[in-house]
Amino acid sequence: MDFIQANPLLVTSVIKTAVLVFVVLTAFAYLTWLERKVVAHIQGRWGPYRVGPHGLLQPLADGLKALFKEDPTPAAVDRFVYYLAPFLALVVALLALAVIPFGPQDITIFGHWTPLSVAEPGIGLLFIFAVTSIGVYGIALAGWASNSKYPLLGGLRSSAQMISYELALTLSVIGVLLIAGTFNLREMIQAQSGPPMGGWLPRWFIFAGPLPQVIGFLCYVIAAVAETNRVPFDLPEAETELVAGFHTEYASFKFAMFFMAEYFNMITVSCLATILFLGGWLSPFPPALYAYTKFLPSLVLGGFGLWVIWDGIRYYTLLGRLILPAVGGALVAVAGIFAAFPVINDFVQGPFWFLAKVGFFLFFYIWMRGTLPRFRYDQLMAFGWKLLLPVAIVNVVLTSLALVWPEIENAWKNLR
Repeated sequence: MDFIQANPLLVTSVIKTAVLVFVVLTAFAYLTWLERKVVAHIQGRWGPYRVGPHGLLQPLADGLKALFKEDPTPAAVDRFVYYLAPFLALVVALLALAVIPFGPQDITIFGHWTPLSVAEPGIGLLFIFAVTSIGVYGIALAGWASNSKYPLLGGLRSSAQMISYELALTLSVIGVLLIAGTFNLREMIQAQSGPPMGGWLPRWFIFAGPLPQVIGFLCYVIAAVAETNRVPFDLPEAETELVAGFHTEYASFKFAMFFMAEYFNMITVSCLATILFLGGWLSPFPPALYAYTKFLPSLVLGGFGLWVIWDGIRYYTLLGRLILPAVGGALVAVAGIFAAFPVINDFVQGPFWFLAKVGFFLFFYIWMRGTLPRFRYDQLMAFGWKLLLPVAIVNVVLTSLALVWPEIENAWKNLR
Protein backbone atom coordinates (compact mmCIF):
# COMPACT_ATOMS: atom_id res chain seq x y z
CA MET A 1 0.00 0.00 0.00
CA ASP A 2 2.90 2.37 0.71
CA PHE A 3 4.23 1.74 -2.79
CA ILE A 4 0.81 2.56 -4.26
CA GLN A 5 0.57 5.80 -2.29
CA ALA A 6 4.11 6.77 -3.27
CA ASN A 7 3.63 5.97 -6.98
CA PRO A 8 -0.04 6.57 -7.83
CA LEU A 9 0.66 7.54 -11.45
CA LEU A 10 2.71 4.40 -12.12
CA VAL A 11 0.12 2.10 -10.52
CA THR A 12 -2.84 3.66 -12.32
CA SER A 13 -0.96 3.50 -15.64
CA VAL A 14 -0.20 -0.22 -15.16
CA ILE A 15 -3.83 -0.96 -14.23
CA LYS A 16 -5.23 1.01 -17.17
CA THR A 17 -2.76 -0.65 -19.54
CA ALA A 18 -3.80 -4.11 -18.34
CA VAL A 19 -7.49 -3.22 -18.73
CA LEU A 20 -6.91 -1.77 -22.21
CA VAL A 21 -5.00 -4.86 -23.37
CA PHE A 22 -7.73 -7.16 -22.03
CA VAL A 23 -10.54 -5.14 -23.64
CA VAL A 24 -8.76 -4.78 -26.96
CA LEU A 25 -7.86 -8.47 -27.12
CA THR A 26 -11.48 -9.39 -26.38
CA ALA A 27 -12.69 -6.92 -29.00
CA PHE A 28 -10.23 -8.40 -31.52
CA ALA A 29 -11.43 -11.92 -30.83
CA TYR A 30 -15.10 -11.12 -31.34
CA LEU A 31 -14.42 -8.73 -34.20
CA THR A 32 -13.04 -11.71 -36.13
CA TRP A 33 -16.19 -13.65 -35.18
CA LEU A 34 -18.42 -10.78 -36.28
CA GLU A 35 -16.56 -10.41 -39.57
CA ARG A 36 -16.94 -14.10 -40.37
CA LYS A 37 -20.64 -13.97 -39.48
CA VAL A 38 -21.44 -10.80 -41.44
CA VAL A 39 -19.50 -11.85 -44.54
CA ALA A 40 -21.12 -15.30 -44.35
CA HIS A 41 -24.61 -13.78 -44.30
CA ILE A 42 -23.70 -11.45 -47.18
CA GLN A 43 -22.65 -14.50 -49.18
CA GLY A 44 -25.57 -16.69 -48.08
CA ARG A 45 -23.58 -18.90 -45.67
CA TRP A 46 -23.84 -19.76 -41.97
CA GLY A 47 -20.41 -18.76 -40.73
CA PRO A 48 -19.17 -20.16 -37.38
CA TYR A 49 -21.98 -21.86 -35.48
CA ARG A 50 -20.69 -25.17 -34.08
CA VAL A 51 -18.21 -24.11 -31.37
CA GLY A 52 -20.53 -22.75 -28.69
CA PRO A 53 -23.93 -21.10 -29.21
CA HIS A 54 -23.85 -19.20 -32.53
CA GLY A 55 -20.15 -20.03 -32.73
CA LEU A 56 -19.32 -17.60 -29.90
CA LEU A 57 -16.49 -19.82 -28.65
CA GLN A 58 -14.87 -19.97 -32.10
CA PRO A 59 -12.39 -17.14 -31.27
CA LEU A 60 -11.21 -19.14 -28.24
CA ALA A 61 -10.75 -22.23 -30.40
CA ASP A 62 -8.84 -20.22 -33.01
CA GLY A 63 -6.62 -18.70 -30.34
CA LEU A 64 -5.78 -22.10 -28.85
CA LYS A 65 -5.08 -23.46 -32.31
CA ALA A 66 -2.69 -20.59 -33.09
CA LEU A 67 -0.97 -21.01 -29.72
CA PHE A 68 -0.36 -24.76 -29.97
CA LYS A 69 0.07 -25.08 -33.72
CA GLU A 70 3.42 -26.23 -35.10
CA ASP A 71 5.71 -23.21 -35.51
CA PRO A 72 8.37 -23.97 -38.16
CA THR A 73 11.10 -21.41 -38.87
CA PRO A 74 12.63 -21.46 -42.37
CA ALA A 75 16.34 -22.25 -42.34
CA ALA A 76 17.54 -19.23 -44.33
CA VAL A 77 15.73 -16.46 -42.47
CA ASP A 78 17.37 -13.63 -40.56
CA ARG A 79 16.23 -14.91 -37.18
CA PHE A 80 16.45 -11.71 -35.17
CA VAL A 81 14.52 -9.61 -37.70
CA TYR A 82 12.18 -12.52 -38.48
CA TYR A 83 11.06 -12.67 -34.83
CA LEU A 84 11.17 -8.90 -34.35
CA ALA A 85 8.77 -8.05 -37.21
CA PRO A 86 5.47 -9.43 -35.77
CA PHE A 87 6.33 -8.12 -32.31
CA LEU A 88 7.01 -4.65 -33.74
CA ALA A 89 3.76 -4.60 -35.70
CA LEU A 90 1.72 -5.62 -32.64
CA VAL A 91 3.37 -3.26 -30.14
CA VAL A 92 3.04 -0.26 -32.46
CA ALA A 93 -0.67 -1.00 -32.96
CA LEU A 94 -1.23 -1.17 -29.19
CA LEU A 95 0.75 2.02 -28.52
CA ALA A 96 -1.56 4.02 -30.77
CA LEU A 97 -4.59 2.92 -28.75
CA ALA A 98 -2.99 4.04 -25.49
CA VAL A 99 -3.79 7.74 -26.09
CA ILE A 100 -7.42 7.31 -27.21
CA PRO A 101 -9.85 8.94 -24.70
CA PHE A 102 -12.97 6.79 -24.39
CA GLY A 103 -15.09 9.17 -22.33
CA PRO A 104 -15.23 12.67 -20.83
CA GLN A 105 -15.28 11.69 -17.16
CA ASP A 106 -12.31 10.89 -14.96
CA ILE A 107 -12.22 7.83 -12.72
CA THR A 108 -10.51 7.27 -9.39
CA ILE A 109 -8.02 4.42 -8.84
CA PHE A 110 -6.65 4.11 -5.30
CA GLY A 111 -7.72 7.71 -4.66
CA HIS A 112 -5.96 9.05 -7.78
CA TRP A 113 -8.14 10.71 -10.41
CA THR A 114 -7.26 9.72 -13.96
CA PRO A 115 -8.86 10.06 -17.43
CA LEU A 116 -10.41 7.22 -19.44
CA SER A 117 -7.20 6.68 -21.39
CA VAL A 118 -3.81 5.20 -20.59
CA ALA A 119 -2.12 8.51 -21.37
CA GLU A 120 -3.30 11.92 -22.52
CA PRO A 121 -0.48 13.88 -24.16
CA GLY A 122 -1.14 17.34 -25.50
CA ILE A 123 -0.04 16.15 -28.94
CA GLY A 124 -2.17 12.99 -29.01
CA LEU A 125 -2.95 13.09 -32.74
CA LEU A 126 0.68 13.74 -33.64
CA PHE A 127 1.73 10.83 -31.40
CA ILE A 128 -0.71 8.46 -33.13
CA PHE A 129 0.51 9.40 -36.61
CA ALA A 130 4.15 9.12 -35.51
CA VAL A 131 3.63 5.69 -33.96
CA THR A 132 1.46 4.21 -36.71
CA SER A 133 3.95 5.32 -39.37
CA ILE A 134 6.42 2.89 -37.79
CA GLY A 135 4.00 0.01 -38.39
CA VAL A 136 5.14 -0.33 -42.00
CA TYR A 137 8.54 -1.47 -40.73
CA GLY A 138 7.00 -4.60 -39.20
CA ILE A 139 5.53 -5.61 -42.54
CA ALA A 140 8.55 -4.62 -44.63
CA LEU A 141 10.98 -6.38 -42.27
CA ALA A 142 8.81 -9.51 -42.25
CA GLY A 143 8.98 -9.69 -46.04
CA TRP A 144 12.73 -9.10 -46.12
CA ALA A 145 13.69 -11.37 -43.21
CA SER A 146 11.76 -14.34 -44.65
CA ASN A 147 14.35 -14.63 -47.45
CA SER A 148 11.65 -15.62 -49.95
CA LYS A 149 10.49 -13.89 -53.11
CA TYR A 150 6.76 -13.80 -52.36
CA PRO A 151 7.00 -12.30 -48.86
CA LEU A 152 9.54 -9.80 -50.20
CA LEU A 153 7.13 -8.69 -52.92
CA GLY A 154 4.34 -8.41 -50.34
CA GLY A 155 6.54 -6.32 -48.05
CA LEU A 156 7.56 -3.99 -50.89
CA ARG A 157 3.96 -3.60 -51.97
CA SER A 158 2.93 -2.74 -48.45
CA SER A 159 5.73 -0.20 -48.04
CA ALA A 160 4.76 1.60 -51.25
CA GLN A 161 1.05 1.48 -50.46
CA MET A 162 1.27 2.63 -46.85
CA ILE A 163 3.72 5.45 -47.62
CA SER A 164 1.54 6.63 -50.50
CA TYR A 165 -1.74 6.65 -48.62
CA GLU A 166 -0.19 7.97 -45.41
CA LEU A 167 0.25 11.33 -47.13
CA ALA A 168 -3.45 11.53 -48.02
CA LEU A 169 -4.42 10.28 -44.55
CA THR A 170 -2.39 13.02 -42.84
CA LEU A 171 -3.60 15.77 -45.16
CA SER A 172 -7.23 14.70 -44.73
CA VAL A 173 -7.18 15.73 -41.05
CA ILE A 174 -5.40 19.07 -41.55
CA GLY A 175 -8.77 20.77 -41.99
CA VAL A 176 -9.88 19.51 -38.58
CA LEU A 177 -6.62 20.69 -37.01
CA LEU A 178 -7.05 24.15 -38.53
CA ILE A 179 -10.59 24.46 -37.17
CA ALA A 180 -9.91 22.95 -33.73
CA GLY A 181 -6.52 24.63 -33.30
CA THR A 182 -5.12 21.78 -31.17
CA PHE A 183 -3.48 18.35 -31.34
CA ASN A 184 -5.16 17.25 -28.10
CA LEU A 185 -7.85 14.65 -28.80
CA ARG A 186 -10.04 15.62 -25.84
CA GLU A 187 -9.98 19.29 -26.86
CA MET A 188 -10.95 18.32 -30.41
CA ILE A 189 -14.07 16.62 -29.08
CA GLN A 190 -14.88 19.58 -26.84
CA ALA A 191 -14.56 21.91 -29.84
CA GLN A 192 -17.46 20.02 -31.46
CA SER A 193 -19.82 20.60 -28.53
CA GLY A 194 -22.32 23.42 -28.24
CA PRO A 195 -25.90 24.09 -29.27
CA PRO A 196 -26.93 22.17 -32.42
CA MET A 197 -27.19 24.04 -35.71
CA GLY A 198 -30.78 24.71 -36.70
CA GLY A 199 -31.87 23.15 -33.44
CA TRP A 200 -31.08 19.57 -34.47
CA LEU A 201 -27.78 19.18 -36.43
CA PRO A 202 -24.78 18.51 -34.14
CA ARG A 203 -21.69 20.71 -34.43
CA TRP A 204 -19.44 17.85 -35.47
CA PHE A 205 -16.66 18.81 -37.83
CA ILE A 206 -18.22 16.81 -40.64
CA PHE A 207 -21.22 19.20 -40.49
CA ALA A 208 -20.01 22.43 -38.84
CA GLY A 209 -18.20 25.37 -40.40
CA PRO A 210 -16.52 27.45 -41.38
CA LEU A 211 -16.20 24.61 -43.91
CA PRO A 212 -17.84 21.22 -43.18
CA GLN A 213 -15.17 18.53 -43.46
CA VAL A 214 -17.12 16.19 -45.74
CA ILE A 215 -14.27 16.00 -48.26
CA GLY A 216 -11.72 15.47 -45.48
CA PHE A 217 -13.89 12.74 -43.97
CA LEU A 218 -14.19 10.84 -47.26
CA CYS A 219 -10.45 11.15 -47.90
CA TYR A 220 -9.73 9.94 -44.37
CA VAL A 221 -11.98 6.89 -44.65
CA ILE A 222 -10.51 5.81 -47.99
CA ALA A 223 -6.91 6.39 -46.89
CA ALA A 224 -7.53 4.63 -43.56
CA VAL A 225 -8.81 1.51 -45.34
CA ALA A 226 -5.68 1.50 -47.51
CA GLU A 227 -3.41 2.11 -44.50
CA THR A 228 -4.81 -0.94 -42.72
CA ASN A 229 -4.42 -3.16 -45.82
CA ARG A 230 -8.10 -4.01 -45.99
CA VAL A 231 -10.30 -4.82 -48.99
CA PRO A 232 -10.32 -3.32 -51.60
CA PHE A 233 -6.75 -2.18 -50.82
CA ASP A 234 -5.32 -5.45 -49.48
CA LEU A 235 -2.64 -5.77 -52.19
CA PRO A 236 0.14 -6.77 -49.74
CA GLU A 237 -1.89 -9.90 -48.89
CA ALA A 238 -3.16 -10.70 -52.39
CA GLU A 239 -3.23 -14.49 -52.10
CA THR A 240 -3.95 -14.97 -55.82
CA GLU A 241 -0.45 -13.82 -56.81
CA LEU A 242 1.52 -13.68 -53.53
CA VAL A 243 0.34 -16.86 -51.71
CA ALA A 244 -0.29 -14.85 -48.53
CA GLY A 245 1.91 -11.78 -48.96
CA PHE A 246 4.48 -10.62 -46.43
CA HIS A 247 3.53 -13.23 -43.81
CA THR A 248 3.75 -16.28 -46.09
CA GLU A 249 6.63 -17.79 -44.08
CA TYR A 250 4.97 -17.16 -40.69
CA ALA A 251 2.84 -19.65 -38.78
CA SER A 252 1.31 -20.24 -35.38
CA PHE A 253 1.28 -17.30 -32.96
CA LYS A 254 3.69 -15.16 -35.02
CA PHE A 255 1.12 -15.13 -37.83
CA ALA A 256 -1.61 -14.37 -35.27
CA MET A 257 0.36 -11.32 -34.13
CA PHE A 258 0.18 -9.82 -37.63
CA PHE A 259 -3.52 -10.64 -37.70
CA MET A 260 -4.02 -8.94 -34.32
CA ALA A 261 -2.07 -5.85 -35.43
CA GLU A 262 -4.34 -5.46 -38.46
CA TYR A 263 -7.48 -5.47 -36.32
CA PHE A 264 -5.93 -3.18 -33.70
CA ASN A 265 -5.15 -0.71 -36.48
CA MET A 266 -8.77 -0.95 -37.65
CA ILE A 267 -9.93 -0.05 -34.15
CA THR A 268 -7.46 2.85 -33.98
CA VAL A 269 -8.51 4.48 -37.25
CA SER A 270 -12.18 3.97 -36.32
CA CYS A 271 -11.58 5.74 -32.99
CA LEU A 272 -9.79 8.57 -34.78
CA ALA A 273 -12.59 8.99 -37.30
CA THR A 274 -15.04 9.20 -34.41
CA ILE A 275 -12.96 11.80 -32.58
CA LEU A 276 -12.00 13.95 -35.56
CA PHE A 277 -15.23 14.07 -37.53
CA LEU A 278 -18.17 12.68 -35.53
CA GLY A 279 -17.93 14.36 -32.15
CA GLY A 280 -16.29 11.53 -30.19
CA TRP A 281 -18.44 10.73 -27.17
CA LEU A 282 -20.93 13.56 -27.85
CA SER A 283 -24.54 12.47 -28.35
CA PRO A 284 -26.11 13.09 -31.77
CA PHE A 285 -29.30 14.29 -30.08
CA PRO A 286 -29.82 17.91 -28.92
CA PRO A 287 -29.51 18.59 -25.18
CA ALA A 288 -33.26 19.28 -24.95
CA LEU A 289 -33.87 15.56 -25.50
CA TYR A 290 -31.32 14.39 -22.92
CA ALA A 291 -34.03 13.53 -20.38
CA TYR A 292 -35.24 10.87 -22.85
CA THR A 293 -32.06 9.82 -24.67
CA LYS A 294 -30.08 9.24 -21.47
CA PHE A 295 -31.88 5.91 -21.11
CA LEU A 296 -30.79 4.69 -24.55
CA PRO A 297 -27.82 2.68 -23.18
CA SER A 298 -30.18 0.85 -20.82
CA LEU A 299 -32.78 0.30 -23.54
CA VAL A 300 -30.25 -1.00 -26.06
CA LEU A 301 -28.51 -3.28 -23.58
CA GLY A 302 -31.77 -4.48 -22.02
CA GLY A 303 -33.47 -5.04 -25.39
CA PHE A 304 -30.47 -7.02 -26.63
CA GLY A 305 -30.50 -9.05 -23.40
CA LEU A 306 -34.19 -9.91 -23.84
CA TRP A 307 -33.53 -11.00 -27.42
CA VAL A 308 -30.65 -13.23 -26.23
CA ILE A 309 -32.97 -14.81 -23.64
CA TRP A 310 -35.65 -15.45 -26.25
CA ASP A 311 -33.12 -16.86 -28.70
CA GLY A 312 -31.64 -19.09 -26.00
CA ILE A 313 -35.03 -20.56 -25.13
CA ARG A 314 -35.50 -21.58 -28.76
CA TYR A 315 -31.89 -22.69 -29.39
CA TYR A 316 -31.36 -26.15 -30.86
CA THR A 317 -28.64 -27.37 -28.45
CA LEU A 318 -28.82 -27.91 -24.70
CA LEU A 319 -25.65 -25.85 -24.15
CA GLY A 320 -27.22 -22.90 -25.96
CA ARG A 321 -30.45 -23.22 -23.98
CA LEU A 322 -28.41 -23.03 -20.77
CA ILE A 323 -25.82 -20.35 -21.62
CA LEU A 324 -27.76 -17.84 -23.73
CA PRO A 325 -30.59 -17.17 -21.23
CA ALA A 326 -27.99 -16.72 -18.46
CA VAL A 327 -26.01 -14.23 -20.58
CA GLY A 328 -29.21 -12.42 -21.57
CA GLY A 329 -30.31 -12.23 -17.94
CA ALA A 330 -26.93 -10.71 -16.98
CA LEU A 331 -27.29 -8.08 -19.73
CA VAL A 332 -30.79 -7.19 -18.55
CA ALA A 333 -29.51 -6.89 -14.97
CA VAL A 334 -26.70 -4.55 -16.04
CA ALA A 335 -29.19 -2.45 -18.01
CA GLY A 336 -31.37 -2.23 -14.89
CA ILE A 337 -28.39 -1.05 -12.84
CA PHE A 338 -27.69 1.68 -15.42
CA ALA A 339 -31.28 2.89 -15.28
CA ALA A 340 -31.62 2.66 -11.49
CA PHE A 341 -28.50 4.65 -10.56
CA PRO A 342 -28.29 8.11 -12.19
CA VAL A 343 -24.56 8.45 -11.42
CA ILE A 344 -23.74 5.26 -13.33
CA ASN A 345 -26.16 6.14 -16.12
CA ASP A 346 -24.53 9.57 -16.60
CA PHE A 347 -21.07 7.98 -16.57
CA VAL A 348 -21.82 5.47 -19.36
CA GLN A 349 -23.27 8.08 -21.75
CA GLY A 350 -19.89 9.10 -23.18
CA PRO A 351 -18.41 5.61 -23.64
CA PHE A 352 -21.74 4.38 -25.07
CA TRP A 353 -21.86 6.94 -27.88
CA PHE A 354 -18.13 6.68 -28.52
CA LEU A 355 -18.20 2.89 -28.86
CA ALA A 356 -21.42 3.03 -30.93
CA LYS A 357 -19.73 5.27 -33.51
CA VAL A 358 -16.57 3.12 -33.50
CA GLY A 359 -18.75 0.03 -33.99
CA PHE A 360 -20.38 1.68 -37.00
CA PHE A 361 -16.99 2.16 -38.66
CA LEU A 362 -15.89 -1.38 -37.88
CA PHE A 363 -19.10 -2.73 -39.42
CA PHE A 364 -18.39 -0.58 -42.48
CA TYR A 365 -14.95 -2.23 -42.75
CA ILE A 366 -16.56 -5.67 -42.68
CA TRP A 367 -19.29 -4.68 -45.10
CA MET A 368 -16.70 -3.54 -47.65
CA ARG A 369 -14.84 -6.83 -47.39
CA GLY A 370 -17.96 -8.75 -48.35
CA THR A 371 -18.91 -6.34 -51.14
CA LEU A 372 -15.99 -4.82 -53.06
CA PRO A 373 -13.43 -6.52 -55.32
CA ARG A 374 -9.69 -5.94 -54.95
CA PHE A 375 -8.02 -3.17 -56.99
CA ARG A 376 -5.15 -3.89 -59.33
CA TYR A 377 -1.85 -2.55 -58.03
CA ASP A 378 -1.56 0.12 -60.72
CA GLN A 379 -5.14 1.23 -60.00
CA LEU A 380 -4.40 1.45 -56.29
CA MET A 381 -1.29 3.61 -56.74
CA ALA A 382 -2.87 5.83 -59.40
CA PHE A 383 -5.93 6.40 -57.23
CA GLY A 384 -3.79 7.38 -54.25
CA TRP A 385 -1.38 9.75 -56.03
CA LYS A 386 -3.53 11.17 -58.83
CA LEU A 387 -6.93 11.54 -57.13
CA LEU A 388 -6.93 11.14 -53.36
CA LEU A 389 -3.84 13.22 -52.58
CA PRO A 390 -4.87 16.22 -54.78
CA VAL A 391 -8.39 16.16 -53.32
CA ALA A 392 -6.97 16.17 -49.78
CA ILE A 393 -4.75 19.15 -50.68
CA VAL A 394 -7.75 21.00 -52.14
CA ASN A 395 -9.65 20.42 -48.88
CA VAL A 396 -6.76 21.97 -46.91
CA VAL A 397 -6.73 25.01 -49.20
CA LEU A 398 -10.51 25.49 -49.05
CA THR A 399 -10.56 25.14 -45.26
CA SER A 400 -7.75 27.66 -44.90
CA LEU A 401 -9.60 30.13 -47.14
CA ALA A 402 -12.83 29.61 -45.19
CA LEU A 403 -11.02 30.38 -41.92
CA VAL A 404 -9.41 33.61 -43.15
CA TRP A 405 -12.29 34.76 -45.35
CA PRO A 406 -13.85 37.04 -42.67
CA GLU A 407 -10.50 38.82 -42.30
CA ILE A 408 -10.20 39.16 -46.08
CA GLU A 409 -13.69 40.67 -46.22
CA ASN A 410 -12.89 43.14 -43.45
CA ALA A 411 -9.64 44.15 -45.12
CA TRP A 412 -11.44 44.66 -48.43
CA LYS A 413 -14.11 46.82 -46.77
CA ASN A 414 -11.44 48.94 -45.10
CA LEU A 415 -9.68 49.43 -48.43
CA ARG A 416 -12.91 50.59 -50.02
